[in-house]
Amino acid sequence: MSGKYDLIIVGGGISGASLLYATAKFSDIDSIALIEKESETAAINSNHTNNSQTLHFGDIETNYTLEKAEEVKEGAELLAGYLENHDADREMHDKRSKMVLGVGDEEVAQLERRYEAEGFGDLFPKLQPIGREEIAEYEPKVVEGRDPSKDMLALQTPDGYVVDYGATTKSFVEQAREEPNVDIYSGTKVTDITPTLDGYTIATTNGRFDCDAAAVAAGSHSLQIAKELGYGQDKVLLPVAGSFFLADDLLNGKVYTLQMKKLPFAAVHGDADVHDSSITRFGPTAKLVPALERGRLSTVRDFFDVFGLNAAAFLSYANILSDRILLPYVLRNLVYDLPAVGPREFLPHVQKVVPSVELEDIERAKGYGGVRPQIVDTKRKSLDMGEAKIVGDDILFNITPSPGASTCLQNALQDTQTLLEFLDGEFEFDEEAFRAETIDNFPRPA
Repeated sequence: MSGKYDLIIVGGGISGASLLYATAKFSDIDSIALIEKESETAAINSNHTNNSQTLHFGDIETNYTLEKAEEVKEGAELLAGYLENHDADREMHDKRSKMVLGVGDEEVAQLERRYEAEGFGDLFPKLQPIGREEIAEYEPKVVEGRDPSKDMLALQTPDGYVVDYGATTKSFVEQAREEPNVDIYSGTKVTDITPTLDGYTIATTNGRFDCDAAAVAAGSHSLQIAKELGYGQDKVLLPVAGSFFLADDLLNGKVYTLQMKKLPFAAVHGDADVHDSSITRFGPTAKLVPALERGRLSTVRDFFDVFGLNAAAFLSYANILSDRILLPYVLRNLVYDLPAVGPREFLPHVQKVVPSVELEDIERAKGYGGVRPQIVDTKRKSLDMGEAKIVGDDILFNITPSPGASTCLQNALQDTQTLLEFLDGEFEFDEEAFRAETIDNFPRPA
């Protein structure tokens, strides 16, 4: 098998699929291929059991600054608009109430400050502060059994999109397949990428392919491939595996707790499963693992390829993990996966959302959870809080920790513009049509 293409995209998760959708449907690039190592797209982190199913707008994520929320908001609205336009039967998503909950004087004051003084109420017009009685109307179990002397406040919005990112990935691919200039190669692992005089040769387990420009959207493996080509030498990864606990029908929508300061990981929240509202998920946990994919020992070697075993990497890890907030958090999260001890230790996090839950009400969600790469800058010896994008000569690499799925179409828009520059301006992108199919369908306040 072989072929020559203007553009090749490596990686069939939601990042690669959204880029395929954007370039295939809204540009006039003559030939595009997507290469995916698994037998089907969305098999790893985009699978609906391996992520928290959340569409992050930045409205209830209290670890986001206003500036970060402004960046994420448009990306989320692009994807929400796509879902509103292409998923009328709610096979890929559901829409429910969501809120961030504050309990006690300090947390209530923090939410009040966030809504008023910090400007989140202005940025998100649908976001509203509600008290105990209104909280109980939306989420009775959140109030039931809670100390009545404790003040409560929530910031609530109807924009609680719960997304099956695996199904959404497949939808992007199906849309792209409609175009005659697109080829999809699944079960095809990339073994080498070699620069040529006019682009790249990509060696795979199913033959060699040539392209003028390439985009690598392979999650944690993106940095591994970048380093093999001499890029991203000042970055390593801190892979974090997320797990969940399951309970019966307890919540109608999504309920977040307040984020601990200085932590890049999502605050524990509870929400009803996208496909089965009788199941409530709680999580995620955040356990450090020396692997690029959950449960695959073969990717331990890949992790050490990226890590590099050099002084800068070790010193960066030491600096990050010596933090007096992060280190105890990391150690606690190691416990949550232990068979007997884990549920008991995680129970207080669940009870912060639903006070009446008992130990026998929750169980570990076996087979759930993926690995999210946190990016480490070895020059600054610190976590790089956000997505990493490395742009090389006619090739780009996307490494997307959360909220990479939420902002996949925003990233695709930006990457398409970069790729068109790689292709010497021979092709054009119809951004107006792209927005008409996506963000223009997002429902706004009357």
